[in-house]
Amino acid sequence: MTSINPYKLGLDKNAANHVSLSPLSFLRRAAAVYPNRAAIVYGERRQTWAETDARCRRLASALAARGIAQGDTVAVMLPNVPAMLEAHFGIPMVGAVLNTLNTRLDAEAIAFQLQHGEAKALLTDREFSRVISKALEMAGLDILVIDVEDETAPAGDNVGSLTYEQLLAEGDPAYEWQLPDDEWNAIALNYTSGTTGNPKGVVTHHRGAYLNSASNVISWGLPQHATYLWTLPMFHCNGWCFPWTMALIAGTSVCLRRIDPSVIFWLIKSHHVTHMCGAPIVYNMLISAPAKLREGLNHTVNGLIAGAAPPIAVIEGCEAAGINLTHVYGLTEVYGPAAVCAKQAEWDDLPLDERARLNGRQGVPYALQEAVTVLNPDTMEPVPCDGVTIGEICFRGNVVMKGYLKNEKATKEAFAGGWFHTGDLAVRDASGYIKIKDRSKDVIISGGENISSVEVEDALFHHPAVMSAAVVAEPDPKWGEVPCAFVELKADQHVTEEELIAFCREHIARYKVPKRIVFGELPKTATGKVQKFVLRERVKSASAIE
Repeated sequence: MTSINPYKLGLDKNAANHVSLSPLSFLRRAAAVYPNRAAIVYGERRQTWAETDARCRRLASALAARGIAQGDTVAVMLPNVPAMLEAHFGIPMVGAVLNTLNTRLDAEAIAFQLQHGEAKALLTDREFSRVISKALEMAGLDILVIDVEDETAPAGDNVGSLTYEQLLAEGDPAYEWQLPDDEWNAIALNYTSGTTGNPKGVVTHHRGAYLNSASNVISWGLPQHATYLWTLPMFHCNGWCFPWTMALIAGTSVCLRRIDPSVIFWLIKSHHVTHMCGAPIVYNMLISAPAKLREGLNHTVNGLIAGAAPPIAVIEGCEAAGINLTHVYGLTEVYGPAAVCAKQAEWDDLPLDERARLNGRQGVPYALQEAVTVLNPDTMEPVPCDGVTIGEICFRGNVVMKGYLKNEKATKEAFAGGWFHTGDLAVRDASGYIKIKDRSKDVIISGGENISSVEVEDALFHHPAVMSAAVVAEPDPKWGEVPCAFVELKADQHVTEEELIAFCREHIARYKVPKRIVFGELPKTATGKVQKFVLRERVKSASAIE
């Protein structure tokens, strides 16, 4: 006799017990429960959650009236201004897909993304009017362009047919938007920072954005009504999902148009900022700034750090400066941070350098990410937790992209074996925590020995005169390739090539010491990552092409 599972009978999904997960729900709740709490601070501007909700509804309503519908792409070229945060809600409210553009890109790259993403509308800032005008011309696009006006923006011309406030005036503040009919629907399109050829368009969904927004709260212990400073570009992985996270906790977003340590410290003190995010370069700028800028800062600021393996010197410097860092790790393909170096209580009693070493690991899965591990890319088996065996970091779970837009081949390769392959090489230590050793393309093979560029960069960062450092492979007739270091010094600091090489010899094996050091400003992305491909091209590295 065949047994019938009673839990399969009459217990189907229905409107009462199942709705699509979407971070849009967070805004509705924040406006209903905390309507008068501050949502946005920008200069003299103060905006409550009720006002923010109404403006987002106006945006959605106006876009819908102009023909923007489910599955349409709406691009934005904006700094961290209030309209950028509102776009994270108003655009998905009509089922459209938000495409945040990197504000440092040239016209050719923007033209490609607008074409490839089939943008139907564009929000832009006059600071970028020249590059946007050229990009639209190159792409041959005649689309709805909206100018977001900001009195603090640099000089520039409006390029759109109307302003953002004029568009909002067309909309209904009581617009009845709907959750997506399927939580798998796309919510955002983000392009990877392609270095040769065209970048890939990462497509993320409502479910993943919801879960990673909540993971930010759970994994970081983010309190209700926290005050968050936007030192991380909102265009980068949708600000690591923090526009939606801030709605979840009904917190306050302090918007910041550009990175300036003097402004950052002033805002932290003026608004009692409790949390911020950024790449190592941002924190390095803060701890390298004149000590007088920190005067009057009497509270701890909690910071998430990611974007690269943070040098231990940066972690040490932040702790000494009263910035409590938590190290997270991720990529655009996993919505930003999806792994965290979860802190343990017993670390508090350890010496500073040991705490910094432990906090420098990439860690364990985010609360709502199913798994992150280190696999042998050939066998797809986990590497042992010995801190030595190197494999590739791979993710699996609900906080992983849908795939790459119009690129089935790349999507299939990225998901080979049922895991998302990051291309980052790492080990697992005895506790199971992951520690990056290098990008696969950044390992230097010198005389048959593998050299981690990260390890060499860590040694350089410990020198008090060094602001930033990047190490790449330089061809060598004897060894095949050797480490070449590019170093950016702190203001008013000086050190010679010989002195810095001698310093490295005191900290790492001689064969790992850079054979040459080049001083000067390092090429960086808008998120603070050093563009190593540019440096590899300078030294004619065999791995110059990624």
